[in-house]
Amino acid sequence: MTKLDQHYVDPRLVDLYDIENPRSADTDFYIRLAAELAARRIIDLGCGTGLLTRELAVHGRQMVGVDPSPTMLAVARQKPGAERVQWIEGDAGALGTPEADLVLMTGNVAQVFLDDAEWTATLRAIHAALRPGGHLAFESRNPDDRGWERWNRAATYERFDSPHGPVECWLELLSVENGRVRFEGHNVFTATGEVVVASSELRFRSLAELANSMLDAGFTVEHVYGDWERGPLTLTSRIMVFIARRT
Repeated sequence: MTKLDQHYVDPRLVDLYDIENPRSADTDFYIRLAAELAARRIIDLGCGTGLLTRELAVHGRQMVGVDPSPTMLAVARQKPGAERVQWIEGDAGALGTPEADLVLMTGNVAQVFLDDAEWTATLRAIHAALRPGGHLAFESRNPDDRGWERWNRAATYERFDSPHGPVECWLELLSVENGRVRFEGHNVFTATGEVVVASSELRFRSLAELANSMLDAGFTVEHVYGDWERGPLTLTSRIMVFIARRT
């Protein structure tokens, strides 16, 4: 199982997650996609606090949220509508073979798989969990955009209220090497003066790397978008949104 970063397991940082990652255009994108595909059985792999998971759990859908962090799932289970979702603590190895119509990986979850073997194993587990013709949808930051160059205090600083009082947060880039980007998330709880620094590492795979890995795992890539409005992918697109079908 992928080692979890501190911001997924520290209760104080998990309490900040929904504040820093509110509902946005990505939520609308995946909701529209599920409707267009008439998906009835949906798995949200890496569901986190379950914002999208719970919103999809309507109209009689069978919705499953899977996440390796018990802290994140504890928050998800307390949210309105959580009772409509089956919550599973685990990674892709916990998916089984439910013949799902759609598997989602949102929040750039695909980038936490640093090792190619682990990424391949994840894709194969998703393939096994889908029915023939079922779909996988996910996004990953576009390495051509070099977004990590904006990960500094000046560009990422924000201050907001939280259950733990006012908080100041920002990112600091540490290193970029062989597609792996290391950085730190700084969190200052101003009421107490406590500083929590969470180290993270993400893998930035190219369009070709991701497309080839899906092909090898038994998927056909049907669409790659460059934004949440289904615009074309360009060198300046910040994200790559993949829609692939189990073949």
